[in-house]
Amino acid sequence: MRSDRLRWLVTAKGPFASVYFDDSHDTVDAVERLEAQWGDIRKQLEELGASGALIGRLEEAVLHHRPPVGRRGRAVIATADQLLINEPLVSPPPAIVARLSDYPYVVPLIELEIRRPTYVFAAVDHTGADVTLHQGDAVSSKSIDGAGYPVHKPSTAGWNGYGDLQHTTEEAIRMNCRAVADELTRLVDEADPEVVFLCGEVSSRADVIAELPLRVARRVSELHAGSRKSGIDEDEVRRLTAAEFARRLDVEMGDVAGRFAAELGRGSGLAAQGIAAVCAALREGDVDTLFVGALGDATVVTGTAPTAVAPDADALSDFGEPVQRVARADEALPFAAIAVGASVVVPGDRIGPTDGVGALLRYVANDAASRRGA
Repeated sequence: MRSDRLRWLVTAKGPFASVYFDDSHDTVDAVERLEAQWGDIRKQLEELGASGALIGRLEEAVLHHRPPVGRRGRAVIATADQLLINEPLVSPPPAIVARLSDYPYVVPLIELEIRRPTYVFAAVDHTGADVTLHQGDAVSSKSIDGAGYPVHKPSTAGWNGYGDLQHTTEEAIRMNCRAVADELTRLVDEADPEVVFLCGEVSSRADVIAELPLRVARRVSELHAGSRKSGIDEDEVRRLTAAEFARRLDVEMGDVAGRFAAELGRGSGLAAQGIAAVCAALREGDVDTLFVGALGDATVVTGTAPTAVAPDADALSDFGEPVQRVARADEALPFAAIAVGASVVVPGDRIGPTDGVGALLRYVANDAASRRGA
C-alpha cells in the first residue's frame, strides 16, 4: 500500500514496458510454458512498437531470472535503458498483461506484491532465546543464553533450603527473561519490525512479555509452533506468520476503506471520488491515499509534467498547461500519486468510488487554496 519504495520510478524516462505473467514452477513443463508466454509477450510488445533494445532487456528478465517455488506471478517493468522492476507476485495474474506507455503500469504490482515486512521471530524458554531478524531478503540470527541458573524449581518443599532455591530459581528466570527482553527491545528500536513473533512454552512467553516495555509488547504476536527445546516446526511458523500478516493487511485495508466511506458520508472535504475530483487533488499534492478500482479504459490528459493530470483538455488549460499526451487513467493517476508521496490502494470490493477512483485527502480544498496563497 505504501508507495515510497516505488518513488524512484518517477525519475525514470519512458517509454515503459510493463509486463505481468504467470511465473509458476509447479509442473514439469514450467520452462516450456514460460518460453511460450514470452513468445506471446514479445509479439504484443512488437505490435505496440517497442524497440529491439527494450524487448531484449525484457527477454533477459523474463527468461533468465531465478525461478520461484510453486505458484507465483511476476512483474517486470523496464525501459530501453534499464530494468526497473523484476519481482515475484503472490499469485499469477488472470491473464498476461503487456503494455507500452509513457507511464509504468503499477496497479497489478501493488495488488499482488509479496509483502516483505521487517519482523522478528524468537523461540524462547526460561534459559534464553534464539532470535532471528528478517529484513527483506536478509536474515540475521542470534542466540541469547541468560546467565541465570538454575531455572527449574524444586518439586517438593520437604527439605531444608527449599525456599532459598525457589527464590534463586525465580530470580534466575527473571534474569534470563530480561536478557531476552533487552535484545528484543534493541531490535525494535534499531530495525522497527512490524511484528515480534514469540514461540515457546506458555509460561516462557508470558515471562518474557512481562519484561518488555509497552512499546515492544504491543508488537508481540504469540505463535504455537513448538518450543526451543523440542524443536520448531518451520513449515508451521511460515504458515502462521503469513496468516498473521494477511490478517493485519486485511484489517489495515478495511480501516482505510472505512475511513474513506466515513469522510465521504460526513462531507468533511477530506475525501474525493471521480476522475475530475481526484485529478484536481493530485495536482494540488493533496492526496494521502489513492484508491484505484475498476477504471476500465478511462483516460486522462497530462501536461508537460507527467504528474499534471486532468480529466480533459479544457480542465488542463485552466492551469495554463497544454496537452502533451492522452494516457490511461490506471497508469497516470497512480504515477501522479506516487510522485506526491501518496499511498496507493487497490480496494477490491471494499468500496466502489465514482469512476472507479477515489482518494483520502491531506487537507480540505479551502486549505489547499490558502496554502497556495501563502
